[in-house]
Amino acid sequence: MNELWIVSACLLGKNCKYNGKNNFSQEVVDFLSDKTYIAVCPEVAGGLSIPRTPCEKRGNFILDKNGMDRTKEFYQGAMRSKIQNATHAILKAKSPSCGKGKIYDGTFSGTLTEGNGVFAELCIKSGITVFTEEEISLQTKREVPIKKE
Repeated sequence: MNELWIVSACLLGKNCKYNGKNNFSQEVVDFLSDKTYIAVCPEVAGGLSIPRTPCEKRGNFILDKNGMDRTKEFYQGAMRSKIQNATHAILKAKSPSCGKGKIYDGTFSGTLTEGNGVFAELCIKSGITVFTEEEISLQTKREVPIKKE
């Protein structure tokens, strides 16, 4: 089976982050150089603007810093960003959409909590192997190959 990777567009330099900037990662670009991939931004796919008020996951809800419920947009964006036949993903760490393992806790204090972002969770439940850019960076620095599942 051929691999098809999903990657957070911000990691490739697309200015789709909440503040209108990006999270460009040369290590991710280098890692993907010989792979087939599709870039997505679930938050934009869900109809949120660039820039936008920062959001964090609090329980099963996604709230922006002003307390507005953005749960619907995040779930719609996750569904619209899921790529049929995708096998792997590299997603933005700590994000309420793309974070895996640890995400911001909803207090907007920079505190992390155990959990996954909405899109990361959908990918995992769909059998897609999910990495963050931090994991790719560690693998690159150690020159240890990513395990193919």
